[in-house]
Amino acid sequence: MRRALAMIFMVPVCMAMHPDAGSTEATTKADPLKARPEVVEEWKDMRFGMFIHWGPVTLTGKELSHSRRIPDEPRPGLQRASGNKGETPVEVYDNLYKQWKPDKFDAREWVKLAQEAGTRYIIFTAKHHDGFCLFDSQLTDYKSTGPESVWKVDYLKELADACHEAGLKLIVYYSQPDWHHPDFTGEHHERYIQYLHGQLREILTNYGRIDGIWFDGLGGSVERWDAKNMFAMMRSIQPDLIINNRSGLPGDFVTPEQMLGEFQNTFPWESCMTLGTSWSWKPDDTIRPLTECLQMLASCACGDGNLALNTGPMPDGRIEPRQAERYREIGAWLGKYGESIYGTRGGPFRPPLMTRIKGRAIQDSPWPETAWTGGSTHRDKGVYLHVFRWPAQVLTLPPIAHKVLSVTVLTGGQAEFTQDENGIQIRVPSPALDPIDTILRLDLDGPAKDIPVLPPAVIDSGSLASGKRATASSSYRDHTTADKAFDGDPGTHWVWDPKDQECWLAVDLGEPRTFDHAWIRERGHGSWIYEYELQMRDDENTPWQTFHHGTRLGPDCEIEFAPVTGRFVRLHLLKYNQSISPRISEFQIYGPDEDSK
Repeated sequence: MRRALAMIFMVPVCMAMHPDAGSTEATTKADPLKARPEVVEEWKDMRFGMFIHWGPVTLTGKELSHSRRIPDEPRPGLQRASGNKGETPVEVYDNLYKQWKPDKFDAREWVKLAQEAGTRYIIFTAKHHDGFCLFDSQLTDYKSTGPESVWKVDYLKELADACHEAGLKLIVYYSQPDWHHPDFTGEHHERYIQYLHGQLREILTNYGRIDGIWFDGLGGSVERWDAKNMFAMMRSIQPDLIINNRSGLPGDFVTPEQMLGEFQNTFPWESCMTLGTSWSWKPDDTIRPLTECLQMLASCACGDGNLALNTGPMPDGRIEPRQAERYREIGAWLGKYGESIYGTRGGPFRPPLMTRIKGRAIQDSPWPETAWTGGSTHRDKGVYLHVFRWPAQVLTLPPIAHKVLSVTVLTGGQAEFTQDENGIQIRVPSPALDPIDTILRLDLDGPAKDIPVLPPAVIDSGSLASGKRATASSSYRDHTTADKAFDGDPGTHWVWDPKDQECWLAVDLGEPRTFDHAWIRERGHGSWIYEYELQMRDDENTPWQTFHHGTRLGPDCEIEFAPVTGRFVRLHLLKYNQSISPRISEFQIYGPDEDSK
């Protein structure tokens, strides 16, 4: 490692640009912090990518990086960044590469599978938080081509060459946190910054065209990574990069992790999801069923976002047959219905939302017979409806200015439709309904992009807190204020300032009310809130009283407690993952059944 540190200072300030990168003069005229609009639009057109997490950790069958046990007294920020202690001692984990022999690795087979899956780009982990490099960096020996690596292969080069041959886009994942590097968050963190920038310069100079950089800063700030200079350096080498939001800067797209993004057509986004339960390969892992995969993909497109679906190759370099088969099944579906995904934009029709998925305060069947689930995409003069749950009789859409010329059921069967001042009514016989996704194309007499995307109808369940005056310890941005948790729309959310040490969200019910039930929806997959309490008080001058204490929330948390009477109710967050910035999309309060009707 001493040799690697010495070499940091040998990195040249300027390296030769990639031949396809364009001129330096053109780069200086552009904003280095933003991709050109046409680059972003091309990325959005692709809609589906394959994420690949891989490394020596596959020998343990445990999670990449996070299974590396953190020292009891880590450097500042290291414990918080990891979020947990792993299962593999550092001295074991950091030496796995000396016995890792992926002799069945074939980059062309990976690329072939990605194409069979219908993906249009690959995201490859060149370096994860553990610091091990899957490329031939000259700044460290802790790499796949290092002197102590048993199987010396530059995996990034192999994959880059295969992608270039096949015409597949390549985005490189690079973790700024490096739990192996001695200067990361240490006394000489500035030396680590030189190392970080130097490795990025190597990746963008030595591997041909790179289409994007996917950072994973674990909540690090602009200052921690010197991100503005980092962006300028990267785009001086390859101007057409698209870069995500995990560097303290907004970047070109946001990256909800292990959760589907909500409808958002004002800023690009990509949901990154695992095909199994782990990012890295895990023996006998549970694989998502095909229905879930297809509905995730369609939901992302309908929300105007992309989906990056992850696989973790096995220790020998092959992608596990079960996962490969699932990708091929997705590709077969896209071969038939890809016109409703590729090159489309989300909307304009959105299905109704509910303030609560289940619970006592609403009927046993929460969705009324007229409701549908799914979404829509559009391109040119066509609108594609993706209907996961068909209403009992008629699917009704709001009125639009364009005339519907025809309705085609892409998944098979015939549709009948009428259009008047009240909207569009579509009927499809039950035998023609697809159990996964009934896809219909509406052909219009004008451009579909002219149809405004209207807010979805909200089906209210009778919450005492819905629409009431809300306050919070803080709000992170103008569109994540406290009232978003009480608007009945799970697509909006409250986010607090991550710098806060104490976080709370409160609502004024207007008058003292009796309640015994709450529904809290933490946006995302799983829960990043580890401890909380529910509190109440009668007026603004009395202290808060805790009436419920809990440890986890999650995407659909129902809480029952002994009846409480009060005017103000507060969710007080005691422990949470500060690096993830959790979000509360719904906080609803319900009285006894007779009070909530």
